[in-house]
Amino acid sequence: MRIATWNINGINARLHAVLTWLDEVKPDIVGLQEIKCIDENFPRAEFESRGYNVETHGQKSFNGVALLSRIPFDEVHRGLPGDDGDEQARLIEGVFSTEGGVVRVCNIYLPNGNPVESEKFPYKLAWMERLHAFTQTRLAFEEPFVLMGDFNLIPTRHDCHDPKVWWGDALFRPESLEKFRALSNLGLTDALRATTDDAAYTFWDFQGGAWRRNNGIRIDHLMLSAQAADRLKAVKIHKDVRGWDKPSDHVPVEGDFAMTAVSAAA
Repeated sequence: MRIATWNINGINARLHAVLTWLDEVKPDIVGLQEIKCIDENFPRAEFESRGYNVETHGQKSFNGVALLSRIPFDEVHRGLPGDDGDEQARLIEGVFSTEGGVVRVCNIYLPNGNPVESEKFPYKLAWMERLHAFTQTRLAFEEPFVLMGDFNLIPTRHDCHDPKVWWGDALFRPESLEKFRALSNLGLTDALRATTDDAAYTFWDFQGGAWRRNNGIRIDHLMLSAQAADRLKAVKIHKDVRGWDKPSDHVPVEGDFAMTAVSAAA
């Protein structure tokens, strides 16, 4: 089973690229972030015609997340618990049946937090505290659990082309990293780092020739419960997609797992 995450930076602007990539790679489950549309305006027919079940948690012009799956959804959950007043669409979770049992996939778009001096940074930290509590409930199920998406966090200096440039940004500062480490220490495995120590990036800014110079950062992650990590076979960053026409500033990250969908076996 192949499970992927991709911040597409607007479904209307990237629809052709997303469909082209799906046709080429054919992943089983895909989490999209920053769809930037309400649920009713998501072009679900384009994906359903390719055999994908579609679930969205949209928001007009901003944020928004979606799950595409070749496997039928058993359950769908929208929104991060813990703050009834938070209207930002940043989390969607799907539960799926496989030959080996249930698989839970949670797709997130974690707040950026910049500028740090604004209310956006405390919101990011509070969101991460809620995510920590949410993840604890999921890990208690002791099942394969994939927490994936755009985390807007650079885990280490090794995940950045130039740490001096980024240090102090909301993506790479002590408060953010402390909460990310606390989340990881619940028992989550960074899928990419479980397979390689090589420098690898998932985001290149549109400004300053970042792509041409390979001035990237790694902020898109697949974090795995022990049960999912045991089934991990490989991780691939689809870096070539950044060079396509009208690309997103992020690229897909795909995990390959030793799991088989019930529907695929039928």
